[in-house]
Amino acid sequence: MKTFSKLLLIFFLLMLLPIAAQIKISGKITYKNKGIPNISVTLKDTYDGATSDKDGNYSFETSEKGNQILVFTNSKFEEVEKPIVLNSENISVNIDLKEQVNEIDAVVISAGSIEASDKKRATALLTPIDIYTTAGANGQISSALNYLPGVQKVGESEGLFVRGGTGAETKIFMDGSLINNYFTNSVPGIAGRDRFNTSLFKGNIFSSGGYSALYGQALSGVLVLESVDLPETTSFDVAISPIFLSGSYQKLSSSKTYSYGASLGYSNLKFVQKILNFNTDFEKAPESINGDANFRIKTKSGGFVKYYANFDTNKLGVFSESLEPNIDKNKVALTGNNIYQNLSFKQKFGKYLLNLGTSYAYNKSDIQFSSLLNNVPQSSFSTNTLGNYLNAKVVVERKINRISALRGGFEFNNANEDFQYDNFHKRYSDLISAGFLETDLGFSNNFSAKIGIRAENSSYLKHWNFAPRVALAYRLTKEYTTSLAYGIFYQNPESKYLNSSAPLTFQKAEHYIFQVQRNSDGRNLRFEAFYKKYDQLIKTSGGQSFQTAINNNGNGYAKGLEFFWRDRKSIPDIDYWITYSYLDSKRDFQNYPVSLMPSFAAKHTLNVVAKKFVTNWKTGFNLSYTYSSGRPYYDIIDNNGQNIIRHEGKLKDYSGLNFSLNYLPNLGKKDSKFFTVLVLSVSNILGQKNVYGYNFSSNGMRSSAVVPPVNTFVFVGAFISFGVDKTNDAINNNL
Repeated sequence: MKTFSKLLLIFFLLMLLPIAAQIKISGKITYKNKGIPNISVTLKDTYDGATSDKDGNYSFETSEKGNQILVFTNSKFEEVEKPIVLNSENISVNIDLKEQVNEIDAVVISAGSIEASDKKRATALLTPIDIYTTAGANGQISSALNYLPGVQKVGESEGLFVRGGTGAETKIFMDGSLINNYFTNSVPGIAGRDRFNTSLFKGNIFSSGGYSALYGQALSGVLVLESVDLPETTSFDVAISPIFLSGSYQKLSSSKTYSYGASLGYSNLKFVQKILNFNTDFEKAPESINGDANFRIKTKSGGFVKYYANFDTNKLGVFSESLEPNIDKNKVALTGNNIYQNLSFKQKFGKYLLNLGTSYAYNKSDIQFSSLLNNVPQSSFSTNTLGNYLNAKVVVERKINRISALRGGFEFNNANEDFQYDNFHKRYSDLISAGFLETDLGFSNNFSAKIGIRAENSSYLKHWNFAPRVALAYRLTKEYTTSLAYGIFYQNPESKYLNSSAPLTFQKAEHYIFQVQRNSDGRNLRFEAFYKKYDQLIKTSGGQSFQTAINNNGNGYAKGLEFFWRDRKSIPDIDYWITYSYLDSKRDFQNYPVSLMPSFAAKHTLNVVAKKFVTNWKTGFNLSYTYSSGRPYYDIIDNNGQNIIRHEGKLKDYSGLNFSLNYLPNLGKKDSKFFTVLVLSVSNILGQKNVYGYNFSSNGMRSSAVVPPVNTFVFVGAFISFGVDKTNDAINNNL
């Protein structure tokens, strides 16, 4: 027993020896002279360590000796390894940490832009599935953007009318390359439609001002579309409705390194025209044939080659009541053909990212105008436009650190047009060469800047321009950020006004933007104020149907406030957003005799969008409402070489309530070999009789309203996909 007691005593003494030999390591951890809590402090390759308290103090004991490394870690700060020497005495080690700058936590510059291509970004507000499920958008990207702040509702003409700018002042890009024919050909008073399928794109960045130096030739804004990479799987899709029939096929390789596909569609409004009460008297209902083809290749090193091509042909004829004596009615007949091709290549080479892109567009539009008496033509003339456009662009980017980068490159836009108006004929050619340089500077997770410069030369104008751009972003709190943006933007006059040898130069706009944004779980709030100053706008002479630029003496301004609120959390299973835009704008441009509020600008615009998916009913319900105050209208004529206003006024306020539902009959059927979505959509369900403007007779004594082709439009369709189960997407995105 005594032997056992001695052994037990020796054991306890041996256990106490390391304790007696332990030393204490302590200190304080700071950031900008303030103590930091929750910093992990450990001896490397041991279990000894501690966590700093609320004041940044830490302490722990260890029995280790000799040369050691003390490690300080926290996800919000840069990791620090501090070499120390442990002898027999306690030591104190204080450290001052640096903030961990990373792409996820860093504040994002978002002044003037709404991004939907990167879910990490706080500005991801509108996705492709949102576009499909926004009532009244009819699945068109441009129409869905009308429900965002800053975009004006201009129903009689295609284009994105942004913050007091014309539709031609906002340009659209695909994978970095310019799209010169995004919309179908159109006739006066009836807007063209999007030519590109929304499902082609995985995301978009819509900038209503202050955009990147990588883009140019847009006085107001840019829409940058990013195409999908590889499809999820091989699939075959069919779409059927009283308006159109289409089919598409996408083949994904077994190695999932390449894909190819094609689609073909036909549309005709003739059947629906007989059912609905149309305002427009179609002599020939709109008819079109369209198709596209694509291939995508993923390189072994992670790069991508993408090719996309589409074509469409469209025809329509419209009768309208004549405002002139001895004429019963007027007829406008359109035949249009369009081709677009896009090729892009993206690849990393070490620290460098190379983006190459090129696009080609072919546009042909023939419009015949006739005056009829007792269905017999009395007079006629035509406009014929044939255009070929080539764009090429190279961008090289180098990462400086995790959130800082430097990029630069060159862009070339070549345009060749052949235009004939009655007996007038012209050929137009221009090469716009551009170089640009831009840097993203991340000073911390709370402060970043973007600084850029763009230079352009026009062979037609024989002028250079230099456009500096700068943007700053600062995080006020965890949820609130603020952004500032300034830039100069140039754009050539539209070619349709270049009908003489008058010396002209670039049109110019300066943007000033301030934004405050709050992002929290399921909610987004944005306030934005802007000011745009226009200089060197073209002035024109001639009649309404044919104007010629004579100088760059025009000017103007646009200023306003915008509000955006989106909430997916407050009301269970309902996603909704509200936008409001206030716009104050005046311009002295084109044939305006004085500075006037543009006819395409509304002072107040309100949008409300709501979506709910009821799983038990397998149905998604979508509602939208738009209101805009009445736009001004003008009857401006050329009176002996001087432009005068013969009539002017204000249109009645615009409003429209839209509804759609989507029924998913295959929802929950795990063994289903196809996925179906049945769609019912009703635009302007209250039948509001909106007016877009007025046409006047040559003597000004008679007028007629420009109205939508139909007050209330009803769409019914079935979309069937073989090979891709989109059930989860349908539920998660409130389809």
